[in-house]
Amino acid sequence: MIDSINIAESGLLGFEAGLRTISNNTANLNTPGFKGSSTQFTDLFYADSSLESDGSPGVGEFGYGLDTLGTTLNFTPGQQTSTGDPLDVAENGQGYFVLQNAAGELHYTRDGEFKFDSTGTLVSASTGETVMGLDGNGNLVPISLTNLGTHAPKATTTVAFSGNLSSTTTADTVNNVTVIDAAGTTHTLSLALAAVSGQAGTWNVTLMDGTTKAGTGTISFSGGSIVSSSGKVAVTYTPSGGQAMPLTLDFSSNVTSFDSGTSSTLAFSHQDGFASGSLTGQSFDSTGTLILAYANGQTAKGPQLALAQFDSPDQVKAIGGNEFAALGSSGWTIGAAGTGQFGTVAGGEIEGSNVDLSSEFSNLVVMQRGYQACSQVISTASDMLSTLFGIWGK
Repeated sequence: MIDSINIAESGLLGFEAGLRTISNNTANLNTPGFKGSSTQFTDLFYADSSLESDGSPGVGEFGYGLDTLGTTLNFTPGQQTSTGDPLDVAENGQGYFVLQNAAGELHYTRDGEFKFDSTGTLVSASTGETVMGLDGNGNLVPISLTNLGTHAPKATTTVAFSGNLSSTTTADTVNNVTVIDAAGTTHTLSLALAAVSGQAGTWNVTLMDGTTKAGTGTISFSGGSIVSSSGKVAVTYTPSGGQAMPLTLDFSSNVTSFDSGTSSTLAFSHQDGFASGSLTGQSFDSTGTLILAYANGQTAKGPQLALAQFDSPDQVKAIGGNEFAALGSSGWTIGAAGTGQFGTVAGGEIEGSNVDLSSEFSNLVVMQRGYQACSQVISTASDMLSTLFGIWGK
């Protein structure tokens, strides 16, 4: 009787452990990147009499109850959900994001909720640990905005024009010609055009900075279209107090010279320079590369997220905080999204928990019934002992 009570008690303890696992899974139903687990059971040893020739329990053997081996993790991906936060990322393959704590230890997570801290370093929004990226040599480095807060200006090299220059007029002026120097300063110039006497379709062009000539050249038209060899005019403009700027005045596209009376529509179209710009936004592309947006309309690429992948579930342990640690010094592969065995990265999305609530409820019923059955065994054994004691007392 006592053995029966002890065996049933081991069942109670085992089903209690199973209920705890179910409880933990259910509580983390909405935890980003959470990986559910299941409790593993085994039967306890048997009496050592009446063994078969191969050492296995004989037909007359009695077991000694239930043992709990521990839990195993379920690494299947969870469903991805759009968050609208450009720094949230989800990995579409089997890779894990790499984090480093203050002690320099590496941890791994599927929780891609990231943010930049006050120092401009990318960290996990959940734990505050540093998110690791890859440098040009494939080494793990922090992802930082250091020296990326401002986009440097680019001096204008080409100034393009479009429209029609009337073939029946002898002079025209194009105002509001914008160029940007190497320091990012904008200069507004003008273009003076004068028909060359005795050479139909030929024009002298002069770039003017106020009343100062900045450069001259010649363009020619044939049948109303620009002669290709004269479509680009090279000049050098030197801003006041600045450095000389080689410029190409481009008339090769969308510039004509037909009879339109005294009215010309020739105008400044665009130029290829830009001023400096401050950082206005950050996001990640499908390769996990940080994309930086600036107020001057330009974008630039920053560091790339590092990803890790384990060779075997036996090399992983859960440490809380939605993170995992490596068991041993090998078995993990470091790489980048879109290369080798790693999947792509989805920006603005988060991977949810992989807990299946219907399965958890089904397991809950099994654990509950098992617990009730074991408690009934204890109750029955107790009744039998009471009966035995009653007989002995008579």
